[in-house]
Amino acid sequence: MELYLDSANLQEIEEAFGKLSFLTGLTTTPTFMQREGITDIDGTIVKLSKIVPILQIEALGNTAEEILAEAERQLALGLDPKKTVFKIPVSLEGVRACKMLRDKGYLVNIHLVYTLQQAYMAMQAGATYVCPLVGRLQDQGHDALALIEQCVKAVNYYGYNTKIMFSSVRHTEHVRNAINLGVHTITVPWKVMKQLTENNLTTLGTEQFIVDTKLMTKRVKDVIRNVNPVVSINTKLTDAIIKMTEYGFGAITIVDENDTVKGIFTDGDLRRYIMKEGSKFLEKKLSELTFKAPYTIHANALLNDAYQMFKKTNVDTIIVVDDNNKSVGMIDIQDI
Repeated sequence: MELYLDSANLQEIEEAFGKLSFLTGLTTTPTFMQREGITDIDGTIVKLSKIVPILQIEALGNTAEEILAEAERQLALGLDPKKTVFKIPVSLEGVRACKMLRDKGYLVNIHLVYTLQQAYMAMQAGATYVCPLVGRLQDQGHDALALIEQCVKAVNYYGYNTKIMFSSVRHTEHVRNAINLGVHTITVPWKVMKQLTENNLTTLGTEQFIVDTKLMTKRVKDVIRNVNPVVSINTKLTDAIIKMTEYGFGAITIVDENDTVKGIFTDGDLRRYIMKEGSKFLEKKLSELTFKAPYTIHANALLNDAYQMFKKTNVDTIIVVDDNNKSVGMIDIQDI
């Protein structure tokens, strides 16, 4: 199934075709151009023709002869007839013009199709594309999907060399409908197209793969912050709390005069001591407290080792040490 972008917004056109090199081409309308504030239609058409593989543009006129003349005028701007599709609203003059253009080898899209009868006349005239407007039909309470299905069946049954284009796409469900109905081509707004690869389960799975890969390939030193939250064991508790806040951690490493790790003081410890002793606790020095042996991990350890330690110990913070068992930083569970 061919995939066209449906737009006249130059920025999103460049983005779409820059990212998705497999797009078949671009469909646009005078209405889209008017909304974008475009006044130089010819200049815009020429510019777009150099960006996209196939460009579908409007060829308007009151008679078949006027439509043909307009198509040839646009080709004279420098458009490639093999890469340009002329969109013609369905009408008696429109299907006449379709036959005239096709006889010259030009590509034609008969659009604004709302009935099977209209589609049939376009197919019989040799239209390259027949384009029912699904969203607009559904807005008016019609069974647009049934029309698409009928058009596809007619092409397949009678062997017309025509592609049914699913247009007026409003949401991703329309794209699923188009695939299920077996249409030959679809034209989709960029906003909807960007949603076609999205799924919450895919997102969750991808995030898990990224995390697991990180655990197996990154080392602790690769993720710790460039801050080593350390204070001397002789530091006043109030100063230690200030330092802990300045460092931006919920914990701080306590070392002795030889920079040997003696313990770790956390904001959880602070709350527990205050609940037990009250505000007088804040008058103490760290040396007056009793610390459990802190959990440490070597800076060169795999991140997965730190992850397993977090799971086993249920702590939120682990001290990172070097070959001399000196503190070089701290890893938080959030760093994983």
